[in-house]
Amino acid sequence: MKKEFYEMLYILNPVQDDDKFKELVEFVNNQIEKNDGEIVDVEEWGTKPLAYDIDKKSSGYYVNVYFNAPHSAIEPVERNMRINDGIMRYLTLKYDSKMKRHYELKKKGDLPVIFDDEEGEKTEDDN
Repeated sequence: MKKEFYEMLYILNPVQDDDKFKELVEFVNNQIEKNDGEIVDVEEWGTKPLAYDIDKKSSGYYVNVYFNAPHSAIEPVERNMRINDGIMRYLTLKYDSKMKRHYELKKKGDLPVIFDDEEGEKTEDDN
């Protein structure tokens, strides 16, 4: 079965201790691997403020995971995330070839510079 490249961002309930965060990250990783997925990278961004309150919470613990998996693996992983009370929100993106190339360049540190601020040039933030 063909495996696609995915990015999944999920937000954990911030009213938990560090051990529970690690346990939930392992839970999600195990769900991906149990459904024939391969974890490429896991980035724990930590506790950050939310744009709007979710379940009367103004912050959440953000985790971003990159993985390869067959299309059939996404539904069971998302179902298990939906029924877990420790996970407030999640978003799964399937990468196309351009997004995958951008990810690979970012990992190598070879992203092209699109907007280059010249020295001495004033921006609106400097006023």
